[in-house]
Amino acid sequence: MSDETPVTGAPPLQTADRVLNVLLAFDRERPEWGVMEVAAEFGLDKSVAQRLLAALAHRGFLVSDRRTRRYRLGPAVWHLSRVWERGGGMASLVRPALAVLAREAGVNALFAVPDGVHMRCVAAVDGATGPLRYYVLAGELYPAHAGATSRAYFGMLNADDRAALIYGRPMARFSEHTLTDPVALEERFAQVRREGFTYSEGEYDPETAALAAPVLVGRRPVGTLTLAATQEVLRPRRDDLVAPLLQGAADLGSLLTPARPRQVPRRGLR
Repeated sequence: MSDETPVTGAPPLQTADRVLNVLLAFDRERPEWGVMEVAAEFGLDKSVAQRLLAALAHRGFLVSDRRTRRYRLGPAVWHLSRVWERGGGMASLVRPALAVLAREAGVNALFAVPDGVHMRCVAAVDGATGPLRYYVLAGELYPAHAGATSRAYFGMLNADDRAALIYGRPMARFSEHTLTDPVALEERFAQVRREGFTYSEGEYDPETAALAAPVLVGRRPVGTLTLAATQEVLRPRRDDLVAPLLQGAADLGSLLTPARPRQVPRRGLR
């Protein structure tokens, strides 16, 4: 296939939209697709689906298993994600929303994503109370068992995933408030699922309090939005900050949710 050959005889924008729809269909629930599955999902003829997948594989966006004849995402997707991250990536995307929340709440707002048995701060914006640390928070790791930032995410995982990540390994105590008992931890994790947020004081940093909520894409947790300050500042404002925190988490979830692939009517696609 030459560089100038379109995937089908459809108008260029229609073809581009179709290609993007197919790429977005590859996700955690459906990491592999076959030709017939793509054809059925998007209302395409088998020959059109085959050419579309072959074109994506030719450019490295997909790779084909010769044995099963099924397709998975390829190295070109990894390349684009690297370029995106070098250009600020996730931090640039979420920072404006964090700035709004930090300004309205008057305390620090941060967004963290899972990193093994930790949560890694991607971006943080200082509130009116000033910075929590003398160094930049971005990049800081929060252990899975200690503090609201981690609990808001890990509490949304199913029990088997949580057990595999957290339990059966040493859990350090960072203060007298750090929980290391699995039963007590599970009670706190269950609270996240019931209430949609969680609060901690001095579990990781003895001087800091945090109010955190999971950020969801669909039903899947992808990170945590946290409001943090000294205990003296955050404790009396805890109840008042729950509503803006939950709204901020919902807004971030919407921001991080790609447009769902849409089915294309079968008529006219032969």
